[in-house]
Amino acid sequence: MTDLYIPASSDTPEVDFQFSRNTLSLSGEAYPENGVEFFRPILKQLQSHLQSISGKKIEFNFQLTYFNSVSTKILYSMFELLNMYAKANPNCVSLNWYHDEEDDTILGFGLDIQEDFTWIDFNAVATA
Repeated sequence: MTDLYIPASSDTPEVDFQFSRNTLSLSGEAYPENGVEFFRPILKQLQSHLQSISGKKIEFNFQLTYFNSVSTKILYSMFELLNMYAKANPNCVSLNWYHDEEDDTILGFGLDIQEDFTWIDFNAVATA
């Protein structure tokens, strides 16, 4: 599978999905005008990749500092795909959740993810 890189814009995050290394990264802010249109091809490629591998460890580095409600729904879909993969391949998905140590909102969302997607190994990483 070809790696996927989309540079950040004023309202979309940097997407750096290195499928060849099973390292996925989202960073920046996500409040695109049409979130479904922006994220749909990303979700499709992620789903295709997860269906093509088995037992491979995946590292997801989540470094969004802001995301709107539309992005939140789509991110849940992304985590659902990863959780299903992790359920079939225990201990294979690590989610590194980067958050400003003073940003309780981003951390709170991450803790919700940890609670809802129990097959994913969740690691909260505070940044200054």
